[in-house]
Amino acid sequence: MRSPTVPVVIVGAGPSGLTAATLLAQYGIESLVLERWEGVYPQPRAVHLDGEIRRIVERLGIGAGFDSITRPALGLRLVDPRHRVLAQFDRDPAGGRNGFPEANLFDQPELEALLRANLAPYPAVSLRGGVEVTRLAIEKDCVRVDFEDRATGGTESVRARYVLGCDGANSLVRTAIGARMRDLRFEQRWLVVDLATTVDPGHWGGVYQVCDPRRAATYMRIGTTRHRWEFRLRPGEFADDYRDLDRVWPLLAPWLADADRASLELVRVAEYTFRAQLADRWRAGRVFLLGDAAHLTPPFIGQGMGAGMRDAANLSWKLAGVLHGELPESVLDTYETERKPHAHMMIRLAKLMGLTMTEGGELGNRLRSLLAPRLHRLPGLTRTIISGESPPLHRSALVTAPPLRRGLAGRLVPNDRLTDGRRVDDLIAGRYAVITTTAPAPAESATVEQRGGVLLHAVPGTALHRWLRGGRASTVLVRPDGTVQTCGKTLSTLCSSLPDFTPSARPAHTGSAAPKTTD
Repeated sequence: MRSPTVPVVIVGAGPSGLTAATLLAQYGIESLVLERWEGVYPQPRAVHLDGEIRRIVERLGIGAGFDSITRPALGLRLVDPRHRVLAQFDRDPAGGRNGFPEANLFDQPELEALLRANLAPYPAVSLRGGVEVTRLAIEKDCVRVDFEDRATGGTESVRARYVLGCDGANSLVRTAIGARMRDLRFEQRWLVVDLATTVDPGHWGGVYQVCDPRRAATYMRIGTTRHRWEFRLRPGEFADDYRDLDRVWPLLAPWLADADRASLELVRVAEYTFRAQLADRWRAGRVFLLGDAAHLTPPFIGQGMGAGMRDAANLSWKLAGVLHGELPESVLDTYETERKPHAHMMIRLAKLMGLTMTEGGELGNRLRSLLAPRLHRLPGLTRTIISGESPPLHRSALVTAPPLRRGLAGRLVPNDRLTDGRRVDDLIAGRYAVITTTAPAPAESATVEQRGGVLLHAVPGTALHRWLRGGRASTVLVRPDGTVQTCGKTLSTLCSSLPDFTPSARPAHTGSAAPKTTD
C-alpha cells in the first residue's frame, strides 16, 4: 500500500520547525511535523531574540503570550574582569524600527510551549511527537520519509512534496542529502548556569559581557526569577566540576553578593561547545535545511535561534506560493542564495564579539580598557548596534536593484505605526505590498487589490515617507516577509508587475483589513 502524501513534512519541532509549520498553515498549506521528543524539550537553551524575530513572533499570533514571558533588555554592557564598565550601548525597551524591543530575554521551553499551543487553530498542521526519522528516499515526484515510534518500535512512512530539515546540529536530513558542515574556525567550551531566585541582585537590566581572557563571562536576567550566566571553561575544567551550588558558587559570588544561598535554586549546569559552522549546501531538490541543521553560530550576539526563525520566514511564503501555483518553482532557489550569506555574516559578527571578549591575554585587557570607552565616538557604531537592523539580504531573483545602487533592496521595511494606529506589519501581514510617496491612481489601487496585495501611500511628514526618502526611493515593492524586493521603478510599473499572490493564500488571521491605506 502506498504511503500517505502530504505537501510538506517538517523534521523537528523546535522554534524553526514550528515557525515554518505555522506560517505555512496560515497560507492553508498542510504539513506534518515529526519530533523525537514527546513534549517540549525541558532544558533552557536560547534566551534571546531581537526585534526582527519579535516581528515574526507577532505574525505567528503569539505576541501577547510572548510578552507575558519575556523581559526586554536595556542594552549591552562591556565590563572588565573587575566588572568595571568599559562601554555601554543602551536600547529603548519601548522598541525601535521593528516596533518592538530590540533585545528580548525569555525561557526557551516557555516559548516552545506557546508555539505548540498556537498550532490548535490550524488544522493544517499535524504534530507527531515521540518519533524518530530514520531515512529519506528521493522518489520521482516526492520524498519518502521513514520514521519509527520510539515507544513501540513500530515503523511508518509518509510521502511529501517537500521536506524541511529542522532537526538541529546533528541533522539526519543534512546527512541524507549529502550536505556537510564547513568549519568556520571557532570552538570554545563554556559552562552555562541557569538559576532561579526571588532575590533581586540589583544589577542593571541589560546584558553584561565580561571581557576577560582568563574567565570571560556573560550575565543576563531572563525573567522575574530566572538568571543566566555563561563562563568560559579553562583547559581541564568540565561541567561536572560545578555540578552543585557549592561548587559553582565561586563563579556566582561576585554577582550575588551576600544573597542567602537557601533562596537560590540551581536549575541547570551544562557544558556547551560554541562552534561556528555553515552547511555547504542548504537544498537538494525537494529537501531544505533550516536552523541549526544549516548553521551554527556562537551565542555572543544572541542570533542562534533567531537565525532559524529567519530561515522559516524566508522560505515559508515562497513554498506556499509554489504549492498554490502562484509562484514559479524557481523562486525556491532564492532561499539559499539569500539566507546563506546573511547567516554567514551574522556568524562572523558573533565570532568577532567572542574573540573581542576572550582573547589577547593581559595585553588584550589593556587594549580593551583603552579602546572600549571610545567606541561610541566611532561614526554610526552605536546606531548600528542599537538600531536592530541586520544586514540586507544578498541580491537574488527576489531582491533586485538598479545597477551600481542598492538602496533599500534586501532590507526589512520598518514596522512603523500608521495614522490609524496599526503597524506596517499588521497591514502587510504576509502579502505583497507597494509603498509609495506618489498618490496612486484608482487603476493602480485596483490592480494591487486584485492581485492580493496592499498599497500604502506614504505622505510627507510620516515615518514611512522619511524612510523612503532616506533610501532615495519614491516607490518600493515589499515581499510577504517584509523584505524590499525592488525599488527605483515607477508606481505604475511596480503595480503592473505585482505577482498574483491572491487573498485566498493570505494568512488566515489577518482579518478583513482594507488593502489600501494612507500613512
